[in-house]
Amino acid sequence: MIQVALAALLMSAGPLYAAPLRPKHAAHAMVASVHELASNAGVEVMKEGGNAVDAAVAVGFALAVVHPQAGNLGGGGFMLFRTADGNARFIDYREEAPAAATADMYLDAHGNVVAGASLVGYKAVGVPGSVAGMVYAEKKYGRLSLEKDMAPAIKLARDGYALAWEDARDLHDPDLAKFPESRRIFQRDGDFYRQGEILRQQDLARTLERIAKNPEDFYHGALAREIAAAVEKGGGLVTALDLAKYEVKEREPIHGRYRGYEIISAPPPSSGGVALIEILNILEGYDLGKSGNRSAESMHLTLEAFRRAFFDRAEFLGDPDFSKIPVAQLMDKKYGVAWRQSVDPLHATPSKDLQRPAVFSQLEQYAGLHPQPAAVQEPEHTTHYSVVDPEGNAVAVTTTLNDSFGSRVTAEGLGFLLNDEMDDFTVKPGVPNTYGLVQSPANAIASGKRPLSSMVPTMVLKDGKLFLVLGSPGGARIITTVATILMGVVDYGLNIQEAVNAPRFHNQWLPDTNYVEKGISPDTIRLLQKMGQPVIQENYWSDGECIAIDLNTGERLGASDGRNNGKAVGF
Repeated sequence: MIQVALAALLMSAGPLYAAPLRPKHAAHAMVASVHELASNAGVEVMKEGGNAVDAAVAVGFALAVVHPQAGNLGGGGFMLFRTADGNARFIDYREEAPAAATADMYLDAHGNVVAGASLVGYKAVGVPGSVAGMVYAEKKYGRLSLEKDMAPAIKLARDGYALAWEDARDLHDPDLAKFPESRRIFQRDGDFYRQGEILRQQDLARTLERIAKNPEDFYHGALAREIAAAVEKGGGLVTALDLAKYEVKEREPIHGRYRGYEIISAPPPSSGGVALIEILNILEGYDLGKSGNRSAESMHLTLEAFRRAFFDRAEFLGDPDFSKIPVAQLMDKKYGVAWRQSVDPLHATPSKDLQRPAVFSQLEQYAGLHPQPAAVQEPEHTTHYSVVDPEGNAVAVTTTLNDSFGSRVTAEGLGFLLNDEMDDFTVKPGVPNTYGLVQSPANAIASGKRPLSSMVPTMVLKDGKLFLVLGSPGGARIITTVATILMGVVDYGLNIQEAVNAPRFHNQWLPDTNYVEKGISPDTIRLLQKMGQPVIQENYWSDGECIAIDLNTGERLGASDGRNNGKAVGF
């Protein structure tokens, strides 16, 4: 009876106990992703002599097959790549606004936002970058051929794979049914797939084969014309010329330090890296470990840091090719100290009362608007995966269609879903997007512009050696998820699996509330509320797919989130 009672207690304790609290160990290489078949694809190409980039490309194309909720050909993403000898690069293949896009394209005649216009359907589609980004990475940094890297994905699309219960459930999405191609492929024209049934995607297999044979075709050939024709037929804006003009952008990653560790992360047009460094700079002055993991004190201080970083995110961040972004000022240690001095250790600061420190008064010239939005529920979307190869090269990739299944539109005859990334722009300054995020004119829609993102593929070094490879989906919660995983290891001494599974919490400035995952102690929640921290409890979110390196043995330690059915696979 005692054993039964203990088992029941552990099962009810939340995500901390949702999976074994030991990471996957491997001597040579590791892949962590949301789907075991995708992780296997990465391991397969590394066993054939490929490096971490080859593996990342293999995983990315495989996810387009086995995880259509977010894996994609019709979306975009970011790849953070670090070689074993320390050279770090950031590959930006984020989607772009088509040439015909305008700042007011989702507003009615009265200047009000048209509900859903930037989310579902052809007009929500931005110019996809995923194929260009993965092809670019393989050509410049990979070791095998594109055909070898894509072979696992082609086989999975052609031969099919068994659907897990969660995947079969997700395919019931009612918005998929609005588009005949999506309904045909993913819903079998209303005869919905069930758990264990095989999903075969012959159109997608043929498209993958065409890309493997001639990747330029996707942006400059017949394939590009077919994509454009499909979008135009549905009333969308993406043209063959938009595809032909698309370019991958290689950028310098941003760097920060936290308690002696070096942080390498995503630069704009991701807001994630800047916000992450700003959060850590604020928190560095506190002894969080002494306060205790998920204690009311440590959570209060962390939530206050989140609140301040998201206040700055809303004001200052956008596409650096279109707006001047004060990255250095926001990540300056002195700025973090100044923000820390505004934190009351016993009471929450109402978001409406935040006042930016005067240490960098010139920041105000970039400021936007501050209206109070209504709360907006955040759907699942995006996916992250991490790779470390036998030589010590590492890759962190976050890739997305934006919303789950993107625009729900499948390119006719081509078998892949198209993004709804246009919603990540500021549809109207001061009005929240579908993830509740308020954004400034710096992120306004403009032809050829890349929308602001929260994606934050990140690496952590200790004494110059690779220590952690981190990332997650989750919209605005990506930033706070990665922060809490990183702090779980660095501040609280958790192993990487414990840090990934630990209950999460989130604040994004507006709306003025704190989201707390079930599994946090009720006593802790009551103490937070006494401090003036409003709390909303929610079920699980995000999907940390992370890797740690044992600095003594060199072992690769993979952690796939216990909330989901992902898998860390190594050898």
